[in-house]
Amino acid sequence: MIQQIASQLQAAYPADEAEALAWWIAEETTGLSRTQLLCGCKGTKNISNLQDIINRLLLFEPIQYIFGHTLWCGLDLRVTPATLIPRPETAELVERLSNFKSKISNLKYQIRVLDVGTGSGCIALALKKQHPDWQVTGIDISAEAIQVARENARRNKLDVEFLQMDIFSDSIDKNQYDIVVSNPPYICEREKAAMRDNVLRYEPAAALFVPDDDPLRFYRRIASLHLAPLIFFEFNEHFPAQMEALLREEGYTDIVLTHDSYGKPRIIEGRMAE
Repeated sequence: MIQQIASQLQAAYPADEAEALAWWIAEETTGLSRTQLLCGCKGTKNISNLQDIINRLLLFEPIQYIFGHTLWCGLDLRVTPATLIPRPETAELVERLSNFKSKISNLKYQIRVLDVGTGSGCIALALKKQHPDWQVTGIDISAEAIQVARENARRNKLDVEFLQMDIFSDSIDKNQYDIVVSNPPYICEREKAAMRDNVLRYEPAAALFVPDDDPLRFYRRIASLHLAPLIFFEFNEHFPAQMEALLREEGYTDIVLTHDSYGKPRIIEGRMAE
């Protein structure tokens, strides 16, 4: 049955991706692991909505939206078209921040983190899961995204505060946080031509795209607010030099660039000058 599902999906996806999706469908709809399925515990012949799932995938709807959730960084996250689907690169941002002890070891009190543009709450929740003693807050302009993030906090039994705020107009207390982290919109409009339909048709454009003539607008705004002594960003691979210059202009030092698993510059961090 896996091969039958995969063969249909190959009309729209490469063979390896089609097979991966077929296994995902089987595991999700039966509640069984791949090992259990291979052992013949249960087939997929009686899945009532199987063809509907396949048809939606053939229209490039992300499988995470079809099933309404995704597993990421040890979390079971609800995702909807109001939120981006968490990416592997963002997991690397979480790992970098979470494991980077030297810049936070001198903080003598409970570490307070602000996640700007939290979306599904994935970054904030992953940090809280890894560091239960941290105080973590996530903000987003989208009321729908905040609702999803709050549900994800309950779903994963994590105490994270989520607030609807607009960083361009709302006032944020500058003395509340030790670390600011953000994965804001950073894809230029001109890059749309190279993107897949599953992103363009279904994921929220406001969380993805920035104007070609001002691609760093969110970074500039967040950095200029000087909300915390430490800052961590995920950013567009095409602008490492510009990102470093931006942080230096705003008074950040000890700037470090980190490449993602694909070898692309993806994470930047810095400390406010004393």
